[in-house]
Amino acid sequence: MGDLELLLLPGEAEVLVRGLRSFPLREMGSEGWNQQHENLEKLNMQAILDATISQGEPIQELLVTHGKVPTLVEELIAVEMWKQKVFPVLCRVEDFKPQNTFPIYMVVHHEASIINLLETVFFHKEVCESAEDTVLDLVDYCHRKLTLLVARSGCGGPPEGEGSQDSNPMQELQKQAELMEFEIALKALSVLRYITDCVDSLSLSTLSRMLSTHNLPCLLVELLEHSPWNRREGGKLQQFEGSRWHTVAPSEQQKLSKLDGQVWIALYNLLLSPEAQARYCLTSFAKGQLLKLRAFLTDTLLDQLPNLAHLQSFLAHLALTETQPPKKDLVLEQIPEIWERLERENRGKWQAIAKHQLQHVFSPSEQDLRLQAQRWAETYRLDVLEAVAPERPRCAYCSADASKRCSRCQKEWYCCRECQVKHWEKHGKTCVLAAQGDRAK
Repeated sequence: MGDLELLLLPGEAEVLVRGLRSFPLREMGSEGWNQQHENLEKLNMQAILDATISQGEPIQELLVTHGKVPTLVEELIAVEMWKQKVFPVLCRVEDFKPQNTFPIYMVVHHEASIINLLETVFFHKEVCESAEDTVLDLVDYCHRKLTLLVARSGCGGPPEGEGSQDSNPMQELQKQAELMEFEIALKALSVLRYITDCVDSLSLSTLSRMLSTHNLPCLLVELLEHSPWNRREGGKLQQFEGSRWHTVAPSEQQKLSKLDGQVWIALYNLLLSPEAQARYCLTSFAKGQLLKLRAFLTDTLLDQLPNLAHLQSFLAHLALTETQPPKKDLVLEQIPEIWERLERENRGKWQAIAKHQLQHVFSPSEQDLRLQAQRWAETYRLDVLEAVAPERPRCAYCSADASKRCSRCQKEWYCCRECQVKHWEKHGKTCVLAAQGDRAK
């Protein structure tokens, strides 16, 4: 991979990690916040490069050494709250017509950046352990995302990225945020699975939160039933992977997808580990939901994940077992506090925060935009983005292997000119929005 291995030198990476801190909601999008967002993107890309080339993973080690995993969790939940409480206020301001929406897009995208970094590093158990008490907050975060994912799959799946002829830049940004939310939820699923890998070392409060408060095994069964990362288009099976939908060849349709595998491994951890079994109350509802899994445990699946044979035996035994009443154990439990603290600190201030950011953050001068665009270009180097891509680029129109990139926005890929022309009606509005950052240079 050549020079890309040195995207960040060890000393440079340590400086960036040590500088990570939490920002108040009011300061999101500010100069200092933007600098940290850029630093996070660099750490994110370096972590993916480290994992891709199977060398030592200094980013994960630095985050643990300097105790910055709780900081990442707090930043993740803070930007989630900003998107729910402040972003809608910005979108309702009728006379707010920014020349460039990229400063706002950076804040909207910040959540995706953090959850992507957490997905990369949480593969290592010591990262989960270093999250300390904030693992409770992260479990709640993942539960919120997966609940939303199940709810949306029941309403026809994720929104399409099609723009209306009459939509303005802020409306287009809202559509992009909705599409991004789907990808974030899928990343949260992977993070949750990695948390379940540590079930033997999680606190009783965390186990209780996962099994009693949120009943995650039943939620995971619903995810398997709906499989929101699969869909049928024109009679063909499509799967969401690598930030896009692609058609699955008939010969590959029995192959277990990565996301289905994450759900099965999480279920295995939550149902078969001794620590979880001692805490999970198998009510009649839970029994009914879990027994639905038997229909999915085919020979083809067991060939790909042989350990699921133990889960199959567990379900066969469960079918013959009488359900037990809930246990009445007296347990002093911790509760997640980041969301409630942030909401308490900012309650009644959402309008004021939006007004402040409209005036001082999201209305930059032309000179500020040019400087920021130059920094974005340095951060999002195309050679690095291509190196960390999970797979070869695919045509945005027909999903075939692609070698040509949209010359305007440099984001969409196509296999031929004909596909690009056919896809323009759908891609045009998004392309114009994405290209605004380049025009600001």
